[in-house]
Amino acid sequence: MLVIGLIREGKIPADNRVALTPAQCKFLTKNFADIKIVVQPSATRSYKDSEYAHAGVQLSENLDDCNLLLGIKEVPVNQLIPNKRYMFFSHTKKMQPYNQGLMRTMVEKNITLIDYECLEHKDGQRIIGFGFFAGIVGAHNGIMAYGNKTGEFHLQRVHKAKDYRELIHSYFGLKLPPVKIAVTGSGRVAHGILEIMNLMDAQEVEPEDYLAKEFEYPVYVQLKGADLYRHKETGKYSREHFHEHADEYDCLFPNYCSQTDILMNGIYWSPEMPRLFSMDMLQSPDFRIKTIADITDDKYGSVPCNLGDSTINDPVYGVNKQTGEKTAPYIDGSIDIMAVGNLPNELPRDASRFFGEQLIKYILNDIRKGGSELIDKATILNKGQLTPYFDYLAEYAGTK
Repeated sequence: MLVIGLIREGKIPADNRVALTPAQCKFLTKNFADIKIVVQPSATRSYKDSEYAHAGVQLSENLDDCNLLLGIKEVPVNQLIPNKRYMFFSHTKKMQPYNQGLMRTMVEKNITLIDYECLEHKDGQRIIGFGFFAGIVGAHNGIMAYGNKTGEFHLQRVHKAKDYRELIHSYFGLKLPPVKIAVTGSGRVAHGILEIMNLMDAQEVEPEDYLAKEFEYPVYVQLKGADLYRHKETGKYSREHFHEHADEYDCLFPNYCSQTDILMNGIYWSPEMPRLFSMDMLQSPDFRIKTIADITDDKYGSVPCNLGDSTINDPVYGVNKQTGEKTAPYIDGSIDIMAVGNLPNELPRDASRFFGEQLIKYILNDIRKGGSELIDKATILNKGQLTPYFDYLAEYAGTK
């Protein structure tokens, strides 16, 4: 019997997403006699306790009988239950220093950790995540910020819409000025961005036309790996080689800085990869970008003027183009940065439903049947011990 516990999110500020919606819990228990679900009550979830109860799901503080605990964000160390099997985004596989205490506590408490981020198809494509809705909300916020900067139009905040359908309705009658928008990336985040570009009636153009022409209507260009990076010696791009030897590549995005009004950044980035541009370039009179929605949100990362997270309540800040210092948003002499780290929380019900669908479609059946290679490769800890796939974390986890 697989007894799933949906834990209450304990990280502050509280996350309002959930791994399984009430309707999904009802589907699982109705169709699989060997699955039971218990939900820990929560006042902050986007789905109310009463909705789970109405779906016939048991609500209980006690999760002792559960053999799989599902959360979203990192579990506070004082809330970890010893000897349990967890699934959540632990943000530990890159040895993030701010979560080292969490990792070491999980080792001490004999915990098994399956990390959503590590669930991958054989080609390395991530199976599960909130990237699509991060792209949707981030793109909306980026366009909103540009409208606030220029005064040419006004968009409401995403979280004021009941759901995604209502958000789409808010675009009726919106006419964007003839802006040029650069979209970077090709994954789920980029797909979410493109969804909003199309809903707002921005037209896609090819890179060569984007660089050479001005348009009488809003346009966007999607820049994938081959459009962004070129090997310093061969002049070519190979995705696999780039991810193994990123330091051997130059970034081509500086060519776009003089032709872009809004940058929607949806690329994966790690420290060995070249940045999209340098801080010095902000000072150039040819640097045209007014607004950056850094949806992948790496501080000082692919967007070097990302000075750290903003918040849902205060999503945009300015960066002085001459000094690089943080300023208020929407002022002359500054570039505006939208760098919210939990964007899907603005559409939590839709994002949770999408997430749960992927969890049911690709993951839970493997766990119900006792495991699989896919699950093994995403298991960082097994009863407090690092698995062979993650033994490089030994010093970080305190097991060396």
